[in-house]
Amino acid sequence: MHRAHENLRGGAHNGGTLRSVVSASWNRSLRARVDPEGSAPPLVYGPAELREVRSAHPLAAVVPTLHRILDSAVDASAQLFIVTDADGRILWREGAAPVRTAADRVLLTEGTQWREDTIGTNAMGTALATGQPVQIYSAEHLVHAYHTWTCAACPITDPDTGRMLGTIDVSGQQDSVHPAMVQLVSAAAELAEQELRVRMMVADQRLREHRLPDLHRLGGQPGALLSQSGRVIATHRREDCPVTLPERVDTSHGSGRIDLGGGVHGTLEPLPEGWLLRLPRPTARTAPRSTARTPTGSTPAPRPRTGGAPDATGPLALHLLGPDSPVVRLGGRRLPVSLRHAEILALLALHPEGRTAEQLALGLYGENGNPATVRVEVHRLRAQLGRRVLLTRPYRLADAPDCDLLRVRARLAAGDVRAALAAYRGELLSRSEAPEIRAVRDEVAATLRTSVLELGDSDLLWQLACRDLGREDVAVLEALATALPRTSPRRASAVQRLNALLAADG
Repeated sequence: MHRAHENLRGGAHNGGTLRSVVSASWNRSLRARVDPEGSAPPLVYGPAELREVRSAHPLAAVVPTLHRILDSAVDASAQLFIVTDADGRILWREGAAPVRTAADRVLLTEGTQWREDTIGTNAMGTALATGQPVQIYSAEHLVHAYHTWTCAACPITDPDTGRMLGTIDVSGQQDSVHPAMVQLVSAAAELAEQELRVRMMVADQRLREHRLPDLHRLGGQPGALLSQSGRVIATHRREDCPVTLPERVDTSHGSGRIDLGGGVHGTLEPLPEGWLLRLPRPTARTAPRSTARTPTGSTPAPRPRTGGAPDATGPLALHLLGPDSPVVRLGGRRLPVSLRHAEILALLALHPEGRTAEQLALGLYGENGNPATVRVEVHRLRAQLGRRVLLTRPYRLADAPDCDLLRVRARLAAGDVRAALAAYRGELLSRSEAPEIRAVRDEVAATLRTSVLELGDSDLLWQLACRDLGREDVAVLEALATALPRTSPRRASAVQRLNALLAADG
């Protein structure tokens, strides 16, 4: 590394002595005219402005979570915990006083900017440039002032828009480095994105609850509810509506007429939490007049039914949580369903606006999913449920089902943690490997666990500790041992289980 820097002083850069990610970063930094001998990060935000920027930034919601995850590791290894925005500006920095003092000497401080084109190769700037987690060791920093430092950073992506929000970074002096830091910040970033995804889903549910009446008041005119970013989260449409909406509508031009492609236009109306999209009314079609004659006084023969399911059979109930096989009831009658059909019903319940075959294929199989396979499965399920229960174009349930998963999510969204825990019978479709089912399963479990831990109620903690979700959870047992009096039998049980877990790990 030192030879590589010597070559720089001589006007040459031989990337062969460097890791490829570092060599590419040096090249980008040198093209931006970063001086290895004298560059310093610019100060972009002063203290007053920094407070305002922090409060408005999307990552402000997850900084407490990141702090809880990284606090003990950062303190134990004399590291700094840093969060930047997508432009490399440090918004949060925490750590012990000695390492903060050392960082102040090299301007590794809040309000400074650490993009590659301002301060050269560093973990935060390189993670932003590549979109990948990275660790930069000592003299891999282009600027000499940071050769005593080693840092690991991972970008954080907005699950709503897909845009990069910033990075999570752990930085420290070279003698305090640990090679697992890049895995630690990657795990922290993944948990932050998961929490953002849960918050997004809660906001979507709140928008549906508050604004579905606006959608229904459109009457015969089709329309959709959109999030602030333009995601379609609910639709109101007829079978003959010719418009197929994308997953996201461009709302950057604000309210008014909007081009939906294919010569179709809609109208955007702002709502406090999102947008109402009015779609054009379907063109009226005149049914062809039958030329067949019915004998006088006779009753026309009923049209034969297609499919084996009745057209109207009562409300649909879905029991998808817990270790048992999923249960589907239609009008009180239990229907046998395969795991795949239960997965499809779960996805349709989660997306009342409907799903295309392509969207279902992605949720069920991932990127290698085949929409044709999904169409066959939905056709079979529709034959079983009835054409008035499962609609098409897009695939959707005619009415919101009575679903245990939706009840838990709604109660979590309303802040009723006790009712949510009581309704949570276990994991969502525990045998399912479908990507979207796994993601929702993890999100619901993580949200419920975090909500109980944040409340700190000993009764709720005990209920959680008696379930699979918290039975072997060290944090739950520790919180329970803290919340209960020393004389409590429950505390003795929690401490015993906690000690057994710690002994097994040790």
